[in-house]
Amino acid sequence: MIRAMGIAFDKWARKWMPDPMLFAILLTFVTYIMGLIFTKSGPFDMIKHWYGGFWALMTFAMQMCLILVTGHALATSKIVRKGIEALAEIPKKQSGAIFLVAFTAGIASLINWGLGIIVGALMAREVGRSGHLRNIKMHYPLLGAAGYAGFLIWHMGLSGSAPLLVATEKHFLVEKIGIIPTSQTLFSPMNIILSLVLLFVIPLICMAMAPKNEAEYETIFDVDPQLVEKEEVKEIAKDKMVIADKIENSWIISAVIGIAGMVYVIYYFVTKGFQLNLDIVNFTFLFLGILFQRTPINYVRAVSEGAKACAGIIVQFPFYAGIMGMMTKSGLVAIIAGWFVAISNGYTYPVFTFLSAGLVNLFVPSGGGQWAVQGPIMIEAAKTLTLSIPKTVMAVAYGDQWSNMLQPFWALALLGITRLKAREIVGYTMVVMILTGIIICLGVAFLPA
Repeated sequence: MIRAMGIAFDKWARKWMPDPMLFAILLTFVTYIMGLIFTKSGPFDMIKHWYGGFWALMTFAMQMCLILVTGHALATSKIVRKGIEALAEIPKKQSGAIFLVAFTAGIASLINWGLGIIVGALMAREVGRSGHLRNIKMHYPLLGAAGYAGFLIWHMGLSGSAPLLVATEKHFLVEKIGIIPTSQTLFSPMNIILSLVLLFVIPLICMAMAPKNEAEYETIFDVDPQLVEKEEVKEIAKDKMVIADKIENSWIISAVIGIAGMVYVIYYFVTKGFQLNLDIVNFTFLFLGILFQRTPINYVRAVSEGAKACAGIIVQFPFYAGIMGMMTKSGLVAIIAGWFVAISNGYTYPVFTFLSAGLVNLFVPSGGGQWAVQGPIMIEAAKTLTLSIPKTVMAVAYGDQWSNMLQPFWALALLGITRLKAREIVGYTMVVMILTGIIICLGVAFLPA
């Protein structure tokens, strides 16, 4: 049944799923029209809301570009590549390869969402490459989908925006709900159980969707032959080096700046504990990459190669920021959330909170941003119904991560690294979304917060 679903949704996505850039533009049109229909904003008001939010994600876009290029530079260094290659050679069959990619992506996502994106992408690419070199046929689009599917559980992990925010002193809802420790959200029985279940169920779902006939497989070579070529570093003979060449190939320069960066990384973790965020992840990746690439020019080349995958992020993030601007400034988020609150009762509220957050996430694909605009609405409803505030927080978090499987926003980095198209993975991730949605609904309905 799951394989049949995978085939059906894959065919649908390949036929109907546009390029992520077109998806962002179409979503802009939909948001604009909904704003005109359901809010008091006029045609020009919506355009002003659109521009008002258009540049709101510029810092975040730069962070995403950096995690892509620094992650690529680190992964292509000899020492890390050998480790990834060793891990990628473990599976002897396609089923084991799919499980490995999804599982490692899930583990990394629970540690940090940015880490999950890059690990899932790199594992999918390297496992596909290893399979090709060992003559093990693997359906590469499904490996890419598995790498992205592991990202579904990020908001259950240590970098979960909403639960971490409400555990912070002086957060914007502190007067209404106080400080909610992570023991009641991230480390609650409900979240621990659901995290563990999904960590294993997601890889199994991906395995079950594998095409039965090997003739239907699209290998990594079919997608892009360059992905299986061995990367060679061009080195200049020492006797032909001029002063500039010697500086560019100096391991001493890389060692000095790399060690300086790592000194701060050590200081950060000693003084702040294991508090991962995009800034410290990027900083760590950057200076480890400089050290592991050994020379400045090697690092420059590795970054230049990784930067080729940033085009989608650079262009599309402003469009999503514009969509967020229209959603929040017109009041459309409050209206959508209100629809679900209106039909909720004490038993169905957590489920409808989850579903409403999944819908809002399509338009506001940012965990922290979504909580800022939807959180107050859901909290007020939960207080009115005298329901669990921690469970409400996690239900919003689950919805935010869940519909990422349909929303290609977060897949841009993975698509750049794997060189797959959104339509080649979204059909599979939609099946993951549907089946995990059932599990999450049951969890928020019946598990203790």
